[in-house]
Amino acid sequence: MNGNLHVGMAAIGAAIAVGIIGMKASEAVGRNPEASTKILVQSILAIAFAEAIVFYTLFLVK
Repeated sequence: MNGNLHVGMAAIGAAIAVGIIGMKASEAVGRNPEASTKILVQSILAIAFAEAIVFYTLFLVK
């Protein structure tokens, strides 16, 4: 049962992180549209790292 709680908390944390990253990336593109490609690459990498936390939790709990 404790493993389910850990995975759920990691998933909630990753979802919040992805939302914040998307929000800040949208703000940054709105401020500087010319840098949209660089911002897109950095935000995709950050989202991938945030979602990797859930996979790490899945492998460590099971």
